[in-house]
Amino acid sequence: MNVLRFCTAPFVALALVVSASAFAHEAGGPSEKVTVLQDQMLQNAPGKKAMMIEVDYKPGQSSIAHKHEGTAMAYVLSGAVTSQVKGEKERTYKAGEYWYEPAGSEHLVSKNASKTKPAKLLVFMVLSPDEKVLIPLEN
Repeated sequence: MNVLRFCTAPFVALALVVSASAFAHEAGGPSEKVTVLQDQMLQNAPGKKAMMIEVDYKPGQSSIAHKHEGTAMAYVLSGAVTSQVKGEKERTYKAGEYWYEPAGSEHLVSKNASKTKPAKLLVFMVLSPDEKVLIPLEN
């Protein structure tokens, strides 16, 4: 069992790096750092997978406006993050606070609320394997 884990570890690491790079985008500067922590098919929900993603924002950094095809739940690990989903008011969440985004929600604002301190989010998503995690919105 340990031999199998040892042999597959490089492939899992490579898959995570490739998955994380799929979220990279440019919006007038470097984007937030996105790390895929887990990407797993769900046995109790056929045709769906769960993803756990860590999003690191440098001071003052923001994401481009986007939508997710899957359902997303976000939890602020550190710092403070300002978020706005279409049809809702902009709100700043502090470490320990969280929010829910139904599938297809348009995420208009997602940014570090501080210009001097970093912020970190943990995002859990449920989606179909063929659905995109992030789709940039047209202006």
